[in-house]
Amino acid sequence: MRPGERGAALLTVLMLVSVMAVLSATALERLRLSTRLAANAGAIDQARAYAMAAEGIALGRITTLVEADPARTPLAGGWNGAPQTLPLPGGQAVAVVRDGGNCFNLNSVVAGQVGQPLAARQQGIDQLLTLARTLGIADGEARAVADALTDWIDSDQVPRPGGAEDARYAAEEVPYRTGGTLLADVSELRAIAGVTPELYERLRPWVCALPAADLSPINVNTLAVGQAPLLAMLLPASVTVERARALIAARPPGGWESAYAFSQMAADQGVLVGEAGSQLGVRTRWFSLALEVRLGDSDVVETVLIDAGTPPARLVRRSWGEPL
Repeated sequence: MRPGERGAALLTVLMLVSVMAVLSATALERLRLSTRLAANAGAIDQARAYAMAAEGIALGRITTLVEADPARTPLAGGWNGAPQTLPLPGGQAVAVVRDGGNCFNLNSVVAGQVGQPLAARQQGIDQLLTLARTLGIADGEARAVADALTDWIDSDQVPRPGGAEDARYAAEEVPYRTGGTLLADVSELRAIAGVTPELYERLRPWVCALPAADLSPINVNTLAVGQAPLLAMLLPASVTVERARALIAARPPGGWESAYAFSQMAADQGVLVGEAGSQLGVRTRWFSLALEVRLGDSDVVETVLIDAGTPPARLVRRSWGEPL
């Protein structure tokens, strides 16, 4: 072999070695990645299993709570909104139980049962407008969203003055239709005409999507002072948020014995509850449970809605990924 040929052969060998090194490094990196993905998937599955086990514990404790006093659900025991930490092998779970009915039920803008025609309910619409007003949302914007929400849920195809039915959504770049049934989750609001990201963020802490078209059930014994807009939503327009805060702050240490006792106290302070009194109560049916399970580098978050109307408490909805 001539000197020139020996140089070319050496260069070829070096190039082959380089290519093989790159291929080997790529294969090892893919192997490491697939191993990590498999480990993460296993950890996430384990975390979800722990979350479901925690659900069972929460269901048992909520059942005990409501059975202890079937007529009232007071704050005794500090259960409402208090994080509870559960140690786990290789991590921990944090659970937060809240009164899941102290919110504006978005489905209350209609009346009817699932599987039957749903029609607009003015009382629910008016309560949404009042809540929006207390949150500083412009009246015109609030009315448009209330109409669009009602059209999204109701069974007809006749748009309300500021609303939108199928024809409006069919004209979108990616066409879609109204739900024509109760909302299953608050996040559906984002698909409704007029609901901007900013408006959604303002409404989100105050609204819920209960699985029934019931007017919002407010428990005056579990309502926090910071939730005063929800109480003001039900009271005469002359009652300010500040006045509603004062009414909540006047709650006895053990809570009111009945909604009537609260109404009497309010009347003594010059506030007549009126027809909204039927929505005020001292017993909680709906509970929300937020769970965050951390195992190593894996983090799983779950939100659960629980119905304790008739013990034992039962899970009615589960979603993954919502923050605590």
